[in-house]
Amino acid sequence: MGTLYCGDCLEVLEKKLEPESVDFIYADPPFFSNRTYEVIWGDEAEVRSFEDRWEGGVEVYAEWMAERLRACHRALKPNGSLFLHCDYHASHYLKLRLDGIFGRENFRNELIWRRTHAHGGSRRFAPVHDTIFFYSKGEDYVWTDPRTAHDPGYIERHFKNVDMDGRRFQPITLTGTGVRHGDSGKPWRGKNPTKVGRHWAVPGTVIKRLGIKEGTVQQRLDALDKAGLIFWPEKGGTPRLKWYADQLEGQAVPDVWTDIPPISAKAAERLGYPTQKPEALLERIIKAATVSGALVVDPFCGCGTTLVVAQRLKRKWVGVDISHTAIRVIKGRLAKAGAGVIESIGLVTTAEELRLLKPFEFQNWVVREKFNGTVGPAGGDKGVDGLTFMVHEPIQVKQSDSVGRIVVDNFLAAIRRTKKKRGYIVAFSFGKGAYEEAAAIRHREDIEVRLITVDELLSGPPK
Repeated sequence: MGTLYCGDCLEVLEKKLEPESVDFIYADPPFFSNRTYEVIWGDEAEVRSFEDRWEGGVEVYAEWMAERLRACHRALKPNGSLFLHCDYHASHYLKLRLDGIFGRENFRNELIWRRTHAHGGSRRFAPVHDTIFFYSKGEDYVWTDPRTAHDPGYIERHFKNVDMDGRRFQPITLTGTGVRHGDSGKPWRGKNPTKVGRHWAVPGTVIKRLGIKEGTVQQRLDALDKAGLIFWPEKGGTPRLKWYADQLEGQAVPDVWTDIPPISAKAAERLGYPTQKPEALLERIIKAATVSGALVVDPFCGCGTTLVVAQRLKRKWVGVDISHTAIRVIKGRLAKAGAGVIESIGLVTTAEELRLLKPFEFQNWVVREKFNGTVGPAGGDKGVDGLTFMVHEPIQVKQSDSVGRIVVDNFLAAIRRTKKKRGYIVAFSFGKGAYEEAAAIRHREDIEVRLITVDELLSGPPK
């Protein structure tokens, strides 16, 4: 039902997706916030640095984004739309780029989502919201007119009457302004609206809902009264229509969203990704701008919330992320969501590509993908970068060549701390001294330090 790409979204948007082939794009790019997050991926054992900083300043960031937004515009169908999620650091710069690419006439909304509660600030009001810009590609865009339930306080204030069945209702007028000379101007049960310059006005939607056949206005009013829908004031006065709270259509969704809370520390969907968005947020957006079967694209899919929600809502999807770790996490989430076979494109397959990975990505490739193990804290925990599956033998990962004797000797102490009889060092290559030291340790202490090259891992599971 979908495809994952590992790489730069610009290449995917320009070369992998046909022009005007995408129904909807949600983009939650790196924010221009000049801060570094600590990321815990799922099991609190895997920590990496999530860098959100840009050399050259906000203009460099904005132009980097503009190039990708132009590619998004190219990929969208004429009735497609884009939602861009950002914060106050660069939102105004991005808005100008969006106006230039999509056209100011295609700007639909600036949505405000309260992502946190107020906290102390330094000589300013506390920032608590993110901004989501909504642009369509053209005038004829998909819009499903989403609705939300009315606030309970609104119901209590406006629907104060309760009938015999316990249903809340509001008496609303059955007349309209102005005198009429047909049936609507004639009296009914002693009540003559003409005397006060009005006429009977029976809502057609109520008549249709009750299945009342054509007839005079007075006959329709009789039918309404027979159905128990006429409210008769105790002290006389003009009869009114009972408008029930449970028949309300629902209120239009406003552009300020305070009803979707951020992901709490105890939320079941929480993965530890610092900018992870709640599924409810994406569900509201996707439902509003797409229909079943639509193609949803997330060019910065992070931990995959957009794709998981699209899968649940029976939309097709394409996700892109530069991080191999993110792709692994997303595949796990999608598998739990019932996505079945997931096509992954762009993951590393050669030693040359592995050399270019960031250290935490290389570490995850070794421990997670090849050993099916558990990743340790970034930088290693006293020489241990991960543990093997089930038996928890220590793994040390070196993204370097010609690893020597000292590394092997130091790793021996890490194996002893784990009280295991075997450990693994993975590197691109090992020097002669490393092999000699590993053999000496095996002979002297009956502990095996197994040296595995990247080429060996590429050819099959570790032995």
